[in-house]
Order: sequence, then C-alpha cells, then structure tokens
Amino acid sequence: MKMKLLSLLFLSASTLFASSLSVKNAYVRATPPSLPNSAAFMEITNTSNETISLVSATSSASNIVELHTHDMKDGVMKMYQVPKIDIKANSTTVLKPGGFHVMLIDLKTKPLKEEMQVEVDLSFSNGQNIKVFAPVKKVMAGMMMKNHGMHNKQKMSCGSGKCGQ
Repeated sequence: MKMKLLSLLFLSASTLFASSLSVKNAYVRATPPSLPNSAAFMEITNTSNETISLVSATSSASNIVELHTHDMKDGVMKMYQVPKIDIKANSTTVLKPGGFHVMLIDLKTKPLKEEMQVEVDLSFSNGQNIKVFAPVKKVMAGMMMKNHGMHNKQKMSCGSGKCGQ
C-alpha cells in the first residue's frame, strides 16, 4: 500500500514538474550544401513562478550544439556562445534569428533540406529535459537581416570562429 501511494505521489509530482515548460513553433534553418552549421529557433514558455534557464542542448544532427546570441559592437554584429538562456517566470522567451538560438555546429547531414526534421534535446536548470522535433525551413538571409534592423553595410561575424555564418 505504501509503495502504491509513493508511486502515485511521484507520478503526480513529475506531472506538475513536466508541465512548467513547453516549446512551440520550433524550426531549424535549411542550409546550402557547403554550409556546415545551422541554428534552431523556438518559443519556450515557463508557467512556473521561478526563472528557469535553458542550460544545454544536444542533437543527433550535429557534432556540437551550443547556445548562442548576437550583439552589435562597433557596427559589427557578433555571434557568441552563452552559458544559458533564461526563461523568466510566467513568460515566453523567443529564440529567433538575430537573437538567442541553438547553434548546430558541424552538421552530420548536409545540406539540411526542407521537409526534413531535426531532433533537438533541451536541458533546463530545473532538471527538466524536452525533446523537440523541429522541421527544417528555408529562411531567407535578407529577410533575417531586415527583420532585425540590420543594414547591408553592417557586418556579421562569429566570436568563436566556428559558426560559418
């Protein structure tokens, strides 16, 4: 009897735990054959009363997966790795081109084409893991630039040199 009660309590707690984070509108950027890297974008919603951070990710589609963001410094847009991406209490954090994203480095399958799906496993500071199956979508580079206020005269570089963008 005690074992059944303990199991029931554990299942109830894990259901509550699992419902604090959700991911929607995930996608991965399609790549030309020569580009060894891509990025995953999504919306992560936190319904808990505490900030929870995305602390790491893995993917069977690439050898290296990092959390990245962009900043403008001296007229140059720089991309760099970050240790975590915060999802504040009762809010949604959007991972999007020109902002926070999950960088897929050294792709195992090249190119990534529309109609494919990429599995991305997300790990959070509260111990929760979420597996996402993100469709590959074609994202126009000019569209990304326009949507994020960048002009053609501005340059973009990758702080680690591994990004290939």
